[in-house]
Amino acid sequence: MSCRIVAGVGRGLDIALTVRMPGAGQSPDIRHIKRRTDGGKWMPEMGALANHAFSKMNGIGNEIVVVDLRDSAAAVTSEEARAVASPAGVPYDQLMVLQSPRLPGTEAFVRIYNNDGSEANACGNGMRCVARQVFEATGKAALTFETRAGLLNCWQGPAAGLYTVDMGPPKFGWRDIPLAEEFRDTRYIELQVGPIDAPVLHSPSVVSMGNPHAIFWVDDVNAYDLERFGPLLENHPIFPERANITLAHIEDRDHIVMRTWERGVGLTRACGSAACATAVAAARLKRTNRAVEMTLPGGGLAIEWRERDDHVLMTGPAVFEYAGRFDPALFASVA
Repeated sequence: MSCRIVAGVGRGLDIALTVRMPGAGQSPDIRHIKRRTDGGKWMPEMGALANHAFSKMNGIGNEIVVVDLRDSAAAVTSEEARAVASPAGVPYDQLMVLQSPRLPGTEAFVRIYNNDGSEANACGNGMRCVARQVFEATGKAALTFETRAGLLNCWQGPAAGLYTVDMGPPKFGWRDIPLAEEFRDTRYIELQVGPIDAPVLHSPSVVSMGNPHAIFWVDDVNAYDLERFGPLLENHPIFPERANITLAHIEDRDHIVMRTWERGVGLTRACGSAACATAVAAARLKRTNRAVEMTLPGGGLAIEWRERDDHVLMTGPAVFEYAGRFDPALFASVA
């Protein structure tokens, strides 16, 4: 049940609140706020992002938008995230929203939105972009951020123009990935596309790098219609939280070529967490070394699965493209 409350605040301005009335023991939820001017017309307030500054960046072609809301209590909704991603907005793969830090010693809590409005736990390419922006604003060269996947340490280097993110340890347990049914060995699982006796793709490795990943090992990553198979596999019932789908070819023990269909995004030029998951899966199969060069459609990343603490380090560039402010008209239908 919801109700509408109108209150006069002076100077010919009224405020209308649409409030969802909760069940017993719950707090009311304010859903929409509108204002009425002297002309008598109700005008929607445009939410957290209207006229707010943003930076458009990319991590080897992974399209990133960074928004700093650390000085605001407002939260971005999935509807607002989709509005930003629309053709009239600032199309992106991931929207990185910095909010006030929740833990001491961290620079911000980072919420990550896919362009379909869903939230992601991790985005390696996006974190390099966030790190670069905050490094340049603060003069610092190493910072810690909190995400839904946990704490991520970021630092400049090892060379000029490169940024490293400690993505934490991978997870291999079927419940941790998660999978809908038990697989004791997640180096390969029973999953295939095509006829049983002649599958087109089969037996992927599965890993969690904060997000679920499935990696299919192939001879040529460009020989498959990933735009066709990607959404089918992303939404397969074996993945209760959906999954990122990668095709990977091992060139040698130090080099992997890959393409990814990204959960909540689609075909992407780069997915940092997928690069980490693929490097780890290959090393786990003893087919590569623990430090490898990854070639993605958008460029290259260096991935190291560090033996002393099991953490995965991702190193690559972060490119600033332009800055701007969101057009309030983008959010008119959201408010």
